[in-house]
Amino acid sequence: MRIVLTDFARPRLFPRDGRRNAILTTPEDFEQRLNSETPLKVLDGYADFCKLHVHRNWTQTRCATVRITPENQHLLKSDFEGRNERELPVLNRWFEGVEPPVASYLIAILYSREQMAKEGEPVDADWGVVGCLATAEPEETPLAPITMLRNALGVDEGGSGVPLDRDAYMKAVAFWREHANWRDTR
Repeated sequence: MRIVLTDFARPRLFPRDGRRNAILTTPEDFEQRLNSETPLKVLDGYADFCKLHVHRNWTQTRCATVRITPENQHLLKSDFEGRNERELPVLNRWFEGVEPPVASYLIAILYSREQMAKEGEPVDADWGVVGCLATAEPEETPLAPITMLRNALGVDEGGSGVPLDRDAYMKAVAFWREHANWRDTR
C-alpha cells in the first residue's frame, strides 16, 4: 500500500509561513513515515473511501483543538472563510493567543485513489493524505459540523458528496460546542 500527500493537504499541513500549528516535520519525512511505519491502529472514516491511520507523534506538533473554558473564551475569534478559492466561505471559529500542549498522536486522514479521482485530484498511489489530526488521544476528532454540511453539498462545492448523517452531526456539535481550533498569531 502506498500513501502520498495530496496537493490539497500539502499547503494546509506544511505551510511555508512558519505557523506553529503546522505539522512540524518535512512533507517528505511525513510521507516516508506513513509508508514505512505500521499505524498503531486504523480507524474507519466518515465514508467507505476514508481511513484514519493513528501514529505516535514523532514531532513537536501541538494538539489542534483546545477546550473552551471561562478563562480562555475571550480569545475566540470568528470569520467567514473558504479553505481555497473554489469553496464557499463558511463561518469558522478559532482561538488566538493560547498555548496548546504537544500532541501525543498524529492521525493521517486518507482518501482512496478512487475518491481522489472523483474529486478531481488523482493520485499515483493507493491513498492520498487529505488532512492530519494532532490529538491527545488516539481517537478521531469529530469533523466540524460545517465540514459535514460542505461534504453533503457535493464535490462542486468543495465537499465529498457524502450525505449528512444526523447522529454523527449531533455528536460533532456536542464536541465542537466545547472545543475550538487555534491559530498562531505571530
